[in-house]
Amino acid sequence: MRGIAFIGGERPPPEHCAALAAGANCIVAADSGLLAAEAAGITPHWIIGDMDSLDDPRRLEKYPPEQVLRWPPDKDDTDTELALKLLWEAGCGETWLIGGGGGRLDHLLAISALFEREKAPNRWLTASNDVRRVIPGESIRLDLPPGSLVSVFPLGTGPWHVVSGSLKWPLNGVSWYRGYAGISNVSTGNPVTIDVAAGRFLVILPRIEAGNDDDSRRGGALIKE
Repeated sequence: MRGIAFIGGERPPPEHCAALAAGANCIVAADSGLLAAEAAGITPHWIIGDMDSLDDPRRLEKYPPEQVLRWPPDKDDTDTELALKLLWEAGCGETWLIGGGGGRLDHLLAISALFEREKAPNRWLTASNDVRRVIPGESIRLDLPPGSLVSVFPLGTGPWHVVSGSLKWPLNGVSWYRGYAGISNVSTGNPVTIDVAAGRFLVILPRIEAGNDDDSRRGGALIKE
């Protein structure tokens, strides 16, 4: 099952959010992520958080009380973490974040740190980027405009091994270590491929417009071997 968490911050345009959410089994809005969901014409299954970023608390009045899960501002988890935990508890083995771009640097780093955990989101979409967590046995197959930037970061403790295709600087044989990153690689043809044999990786891609994004229709860009 696929679950999507709408979170605050910069996100894709409403039509792309709607296309991405069309294939989801569960949708949760974390605090001001409700604005993004509603802008895309989406009614979330739950709204969760301390609601301190919501523009108008009256937005919540049209939802049944059991769908609105309020938390106190002084809590251990961020609203994004609460949303992810709710999706996992609902049985969603695949989780995506939509939003979270721009804004405070500490918020941005907190979201990126989620991908370092053993149990982590699979995908994160902002206004400009499509971020994928790829684990051993998974492959990315994606058509990108020539010259598109692709950046790769190792996650966890390794060892790491990844093979690529249609990138200017192949990832084959790169010696990865913590704190290292392959920044601003460039797509040279299609499809761009990234095959993970060992370790976990964070791959940062340009966001593809709705209608050209395989994952918005059939999940075909991220393949489990």
